[in-house]
Amino acid sequence: MNDRFNEQEIKSKEKIMSTNITKKLAGKVALVTGGSRSIGAAIAKRLATDGAAVALTYSASPGKANEVVRSIEAAGGKALAIKADAADTEAVRLAVAKTIGTFGAIDILVNNAGTGIFAPIEQFSLEDFEKLIAINVRGLFVATQEAARHLREGGRIIHIGSTNSERMPFVGGSVYALTKGAVAGFTKGLARDLGPRGITVNNVQPGPIDTDMIFLPVLSFVDVRLSESLSWRQQI
Repeated sequence: MNDRFNEQEIKSKEKIMSTNITKKLAGKVALVTGGSRSIGAAIAKRLATDGAAVALTYSASPGKANEVVRSIEAAGGKALAIKADAADTEAVRLAVAKTIGTFGAIDILVNNAGTGIFAPIEQFSLEDFEKLIAINVRGLFVATQEAARHLREGGRIIHIGSTNSERMPFVGGSVYALTKGAVAGFTKGLARDLGPRGITVNNVQPGPIDTDMIFLPVLSFVDVRLSESLSWRQQI
């Protein structure tokens, strides 16, 4: 009888432990920029699975953003889609404010929004340069600055950078690498700035990921010949 009771007690404890693990972010609020698809959507869904209420921004994919929200809500989570172009400073600030206004706080910021433009440096326009900086660097800075004003001890900031900040295996990617290098440097300095407040800052640097954003000619860089300008423009 005691053995059976002990077995039931152990299973009960294991179930409680399992619930605590899978819902380790219960009560937390996360904002994922560029969360309507691909890596951003996967991050938003995982945060929700772990118990966080999730706000996600999108620029030009409202349908996909709403799909992510419906998926999270169908699983019992809380989610909110916010239209905010990463290049629009005021829209980014308002996204942070709306996250806090809806869910009461912000505990986690994932800076995932980004874009890529690739071309030989001789042909790289100032307009494209400024666009890359606006989205990949300034937008990330604005979201981080605004969130940092509200993050409490235990807060988390995660930047989605790129391995291209350290190595660029194909021609035409120098300016893109510049922006991701800026993110890497910013992360290190910010970690020192916010560490005393109990807030961690990390930079995740993935290589090519098989998503709907992959630009196949770039992945096949060995076969690419830049006799003409090779450009890729796609923003989440």
